[in-house]
Amino acid sequence: MRKISFLRQAGTQIALALTGLFVILPIWGMVRLAFDGALRGRPTEFRLLPKVWSFEAFFKVLDKPYQSVDFLVLLKNSLVVSFGAAFFAIALGASLAYAFARFRFPGRRTGLFALLLTAVLPPVAFMTPLYIILSMLQMRTSLSALIIVYSAFAMPFCIWNMRAAFQSIPKELEEAAYLDGAGNFGSFWRISLPLALPSIAVAGLIAFLMAYSEFVIGWLFVERADTVTLSMAIYAMLTNQYLGGAQPWSYMGSLVLIMSVPVVILFVIFQRTLLERMMFGSIQD
Repeated sequence: MRKISFLRQAGTQIALALTGLFVILPIWGMVRLAFDGALRGRPTEFRLLPKVWSFEAFFKVLDKPYQSVDFLVLLKNSLVVSFGAAFFAIALGASLAYAFARFRFPGRRTGLFALLLTAVLPPVAFMTPLYIILSMLQMRTSLSALIIVYSAFAMPFCIWNMRAAFQSIPKELEEAAYLDGAGNFGSFWRISLPLALPSIAVAGLIAFLMAYSEFVIGWLFVERADTVTLSMAIYAMLTNQYLGGAQPWSYMGSLVLIMSVPVVILFVIFQRTLLERMMFGSIQD
């Protein structure tokens, strides 16, 4: 076993500690804002600990954090839109990813390049066509429109991720299924799809996070307060501060912490599947 010099080990530990501080300090800053009952507007001084510990901000945002809209309505909107976008991005993208991974057909390379180009383009580039199409369908201001928009944004990444997963599955397994009488759909449904589930779960989680945290484009498709999501409500709080509103920043900090709870729960539930299988690349338990 090769020994690591003291200077190299010390440098590595210092670099990791600085990286950890870079990640933790913004989170702790938001925690400090959420529990600081002394705030009456924007924070005017740097503090590591709240000046006055208080849960008042949490009680306020759990009631009506945005324009007299109940918190549960905002949470429901966020979860419906995020899970819906993840579901459609995976359901519609899985078959296309499998086709790109296993079959050779005219326009395959062009299609892959188009998907890659779509993934790297800023979402703002699609605002106008999506606005026109959804307006023509008379569904622009509904939650269904947000689901369609966010699933369209997430689908290129999901397709590329799932395509790599399908490519990593040995073709011999599918050929054995063919010998047992399975067709293309049977081998996909019974062999490839179950083995690719860890990567599909990762793609679904990323699609969920994209829809759960997006707020800029969503305002284009929202007209009623009861269709606003949690991320949009946080942005509205911040905008209200810059426009001279008197709402304390502790409200925004507490809403951010509450909004992160579903994401933490999802990670805790799927961490073994997502981390172990993806890191070690195992396809069998």
